[in-house]
Amino acid sequence: MNELLPVSRVVDFGTAKLMPDIDRERAWLLTVDGAPQSYVDLDDPAHLEFEYTRRLGHVLDVVAEPGRALDVVHLGGGALTLPRYVAVTRPGSRQDVVEADRGLLELVSGHLPLPDDANTVLHAADARRWLEHAPAASADVLLADVFSGSRVPAHLTSVAYVREAARVLRGSGVYLANLPDAAPFAFLRSQLATLATAFEELVLVAEPGVLRGRRFGNAVLVAGHQPVDVAALARLTAADAFPARVEHGTRLKEFVGGARAVPDEDAVPSPEPPDGAFGIG
Repeated sequence: MNELLPVSRVVDFGTAKLMPDIDRERAWLLTVDGAPQSYVDLDDPAHLEFEYTRRLGHVLDVVAEPGRALDVVHLGGGALTLPRYVAVTRPGSRQDVVEADRGLLELVSGHLPLPDDANTVLHAADARRWLEHAPAASADVLLADVFSGSRVPAHLTSVAYVREAARVLRGSGVYLANLPDAAPFAFLRSQLATLATAFEELVLVAEPGVLRGRRFGNAVLVAGHQPVDVAALARLTAADAFPARVEHGTRLKEFVGGARAVPDEDAVPSPEPPDGAFGIG
């Protein structure tokens, strides 16, 4: 394949495009129906271009001592950016990637293949259905970055889903989620309340402008039974080009307020982003 040429293909849930970055020799942007999904640099898998992806990477850096191999489940595949990141920052990790769009998986694995030593298994399956059949206490990290178009599907937002996630995680395990919202944060607050039904420790990472209600954006939620190294996480996120705030404890409880956990029958997808919210410029 000529690596200077974009690749476009109709996949199961839309039209996927791989577009080369003219500033980085083997770097690619993946979009689906025009919405940016992933960015990957094949020569530097530790490079995380998107702001929310860097924040997820920071959490992955602090959930265990540096370099320690982990068992990681990724719900949502994209261009396999974070599985590549884990493979180089935590060699020997075992990873499962669950992506509902088989055509997208085939496109990415065909044009941007994982290294032979990545120790990663790709599954073309619905995230929740796969999770319901996964072994209990089998993962150290469960990372949810699942979008149908530009919205998180409703069936991945309920108490029943969160309980499945908690079941699959080990006692020291950590759940991570990338969720979009804007003020007044009805969706984000309900998701924190939902996670609180299964996990004792909660952390939110987001850009100050988003938390102040100035714009629509991504928030990273972290949940577990044991405290995360919030100080280390705050240092890493503060050093980014677009710094983020780390909220936990009393301030986070105040943010959640009276929001209620979401049963399956009341589950809704994340809000539709406004035009241009995730434009690629």
